[in-house]
Amino acid sequence: MMTTSPPRDQDRNLVLIGYRATGKTSVGARLARILDRPFVDLDQVLVQEAGRSIAEIVARGGWEDFRRREKALVARLGARKGQVLATGGGAVLDPENVRVLRETGVIIWLTATPGVIQARLTQDQPRDQSRPSLTGGDTIREVEEVLRVRQPMYQAAAQVIIDTTGLSLPQVVEQVLAALKIQEEARLGR
Repeated sequence: MMTTSPPRDQDRNLVLIGYRATGKTSVGARLARILDRPFVDLDQVLVQEAGRSIAEIVARGGWEDFRRREKALVARLGARKGQVLATGGGAVLDPENVRVLRETGVIIWLTATPGVIQARLTQDQPRDQSRPSLTGGDTIREVEEVLRVRQPMYQAAAQVIIDTTGLSLPQVVEQVLAALKIQEEARLGR
């Protein structure tokens, strides 16, 4: 049950960033339903348009090809207004992506502890074989290593930060809506 009223500025995108398994897709889809907005998962669109899984894209063209495709998609879809966007975990690696996403939206960083991320990734492994390793290492080391590099970028990009550790999907959505309401009131000088 939603107790926080949704933000009124329907033109601003809600952009979810964060590492894998922090809830970007689930939270984004739920927010979009509540706010009656289109939901776009940029990784899903990229895979659909390429006709290949992320693992296949990376195997054929390397991470450079994937990031090039991601950047083009961010430029195209990030310019639209009034949607909920879930980005890939590495979208913040390119400062231009962050600039584009900020121009039309508010960036919401979903975080979780490394242990929670590892547990979620382990739970998702059987159905998430299309996700290639980012470092070539095991899941536990990869999470710690990649988070160490990306956390400052997530922090710099984020306008709202929500820790999803120990929260249910409805609780995370409620916290996002409450944070957006506070931001909107501050912007309107209330």
